[in-house]
Amino acid sequence: MKHYYSLNEYYHKIFGKKVYRLAISGGMTCPNRDGTLGDRGCIFCSAGGSGEFAASAALSVTEQLERAKRRVSAKTSDNLYIAYFQPFTNTYADVDTLRRLYEEAIAPDEIAGLSIGTRPDCLPDEVISLLKEINMKKPVTVELGLQTIHEKTAVYIRRGYPLSVYDEAVKALHQAGIGVVTHVILGLPGETEEMMLKTVSYVGQVTDGIKLQLLHVIEGTDLAREYRKGVFETLTFEEYAQLLCRCMEVLPENVVIYRLTGDGDKRTLLAPLWSADKKRVLNFINHTLEVHNIQQGSAADQRRCHFG
Repeated sequence: MKHYYSLNEYYHKIFGKKVYRLAISGGMTCPNRDGTLGDRGCIFCSAGGSGEFAASAALSVTEQLERAKRRVSAKTSDNLYIAYFQPFTNTYADVDTLRRLYEEAIAPDEIAGLSIGTRPDCLPDEVISLLKEINMKKPVTVELGLQTIHEKTAVYIRRGYPLSVYDEAVKALHQAGIGVVTHVILGLPGETEEMMLKTVSYVGQVTDGIKLQLLHVIEGTDLAREYRKGVFETLTFEEYAQLLCRCMEVLPENVVIYRLTGDGDKRTLLAPLWSADKKRVLNFINHTLEVHNIQQGSAADQRRCHFG
């Protein structure tokens, strides 16, 4: 029976128990916002740098972790966590600043590892060396915002770097012994299903984990203005679920699936509104994937998959 590798299963395999990720902020910005590459960010990125669920950077890392633990305390008694630097570009600072933040994040005994969201073009050699050093103390995973392999789309969303930079970053991180998770957005304007599957297939050959993100249109972004002008439509509930089935077909079994849809802030979500009901969405996706696998498999080799 072919099996798809969920994040929950991966954490149980590595740590032997349920692990929660605690979103925190390092107070950094992004070269696509500070004028280095641009000042408007990627076309889809919210004012919070896609970190609406992280605590305020005005608090210390320790205070942020404590608040985040309190938020999930009712869900777990295992008391094991991953510290996740989520908003903006979390390697976009001098090495001394990064060292202080990372060391503070991994200091508590209950923090089992460190996850760092960043851009592939913000990983100079000295940062890679630091990550390698931290990785010797507790496991480090770097999450790279690729979104698409297609250059035309990358220019449209103002990503700010070519695919070759992503390839070089993945290679450098792997050489340093650091795991890589890649973010991919499904439903970007102008992309066909074939284009999206090519991105997922490409990423699946080089990454350790993948986040499959439904395109969310957030108020206040340039993407929202494009949406209101009728430049594109978002995927329907059924289209997205079926697309995920196709993604599962092209992903290697050893790639950990960190995310199936993502969360949009309900206060600023413009479209698709169906995505706001996460429990309903995940239940429907799980059901669709299961039915798809049964239909595709033979009686002797039915494939089942489930994501929590």
